[in-house]
Amino acid sequence: MVSMTEELRSILRAFQQTEITEHAIYSALARRVKGPNGDLLRKIGEDEKRHASIWERYTGISLEPERWKVLFYVLLAAVMGITFAIKLMEKGEERAEKNYGAVEEAIPEAAVILREETEHEAALAALIDEERLQYMSSMILGLNDALVELTGALAGFTFALGSGRVVAMAGTITGIAAALSMSASEYLSQKSEEGDRKPLKAALYTGIAYLGTVVVLVFPYMIFESPFAALVLTLLNGVGIILFFTFFMSVVRDAPFRKNFLEMLSISLGVAGISFLIGYAARLVLGVDL
Repeated sequence: MVSMTEELRSILRAFQQTEITEHAIYSALARRVKGPNGDLLRKIGEDEKRHASIWERYTGISLEPERWKVLFYVLLAAVMGITFAIKLMEKGEERAEKNYGAVEEAIPEAAVILREETEHEAALAALIDEERLQYMSSMILGLNDALVELTGALAGFTFALGSGRVVAMAGTITGIAAALSMSASEYLSQKSEEGDRKPLKAALYTGIAYLGTVVVLVFPYMIFESPFAALVLTLLNGVGIILFFTFFMSVVRDAPFRKNFLEMLSISLGVAGISFLIGYAARLVLGVDL
């Protein structure tokens, strides 16, 4: 007979809520994935349901899945990919697993459930082979180059040209030309390598990532009359892109977030600062006044 304190009951209720919610999430995601991956997600969902029923025997209450959380992860999987959604959910589960040690002595099944959760993580680690992850290096190439090159170019244009509309025009032309160049280079690079990735798709992923970054970085110059105000927003947009993409990579590849974020940020802002000074010097030397 387990001595059930209010603290233990509260912990078990939290476990039960997590398990029944994750059962609903895995079941919903399994319907979006065909083949062995879908079967695995379905099996893990059934395991989560069984875990919830074990905790229900101790709490004495029946809980429903948190529907908002199910909807959130289904939408997240649709937008960011199923790998990102699952790994983000599992990171939250890792924090919950630390509480299992607190109940192992009182609840014999806790050790079994913890072992099965660890097995789930191992199975999920090699689960999904999404196309967008296969071409992740191409997306990184396009995004990194756009951030470094275009942020630097826009910073230089800002002081050299001194007009928001002119900077927007120059940045757009530069960005589109660079995106086409990067796509062509990636196509030729992949064509010369032996692998599963298709050269044309790799080129498209590189170009799309580059052009998307161009739009975000150039847009402030289209809405601000002052190019310097636009530059500030452009730099903030650049930081936002770096933050978002670094977080994405840290989740899907279990990469260190802080180190990679600071590295990308320092490179982009460093190049922008140097380019800004070059633009200032060019304006002084050439005597250009627009």
